[in-house]
Amino acid sequence: MTQRLDYFATAPDLFQPMLALEATLKDSGLEHSLIELVKLRSSQINGCAYCIHMHTHEMRAKGESEDRMHLLNAWRESSLYSAREQAALAWTEALTRIEATAAPDSDFDLIAQQFSPREQAALTLVISTINAWNRIAIGFRTPHPAAQEASAA
Repeated sequence: MTQRLDYFATAPDLFQPMLALEATLKDSGLEHSLIELVKLRSSQINGCAYCIHMHTHEMRAKGESEDRMHLLNAWRESSLYSAREQAALAWTEALTRIEATAAPDSDFDLIAQQFSPREQAALTLVISTINAWNRIAIGFRTPHPAAQEASAA
């Protein structure tokens, strides 16, 4: 895979609002581990190798268990995720696959039970933002660091 465009080098000013949004969401009150689970799950669905690589490394550095990362795509069948995390993951899947799901009331009801209205807004922005990053990385064929390391060897 060959990178199509180094978007940060080409237009850093255009990406500053996205970076500012990331910083705001990091301080939104949502748990860091929940934010990272959501980002990883959305990136798995979208098939974004760059973001999967980045978020698994960030999660591991913050002490996330290997089991929780490996079982994330089967979260519905695992007891490793809290009710709050399950609600967030259901909402993540609903919004990431919005063309198929239309964001069903049942998934919204789950987040309404687990998250305050402000947290619902923050969670939805986290999901929206990672989907945007996935589309940017995939669209411009951004290689994940392991690919760069392998090609340098």
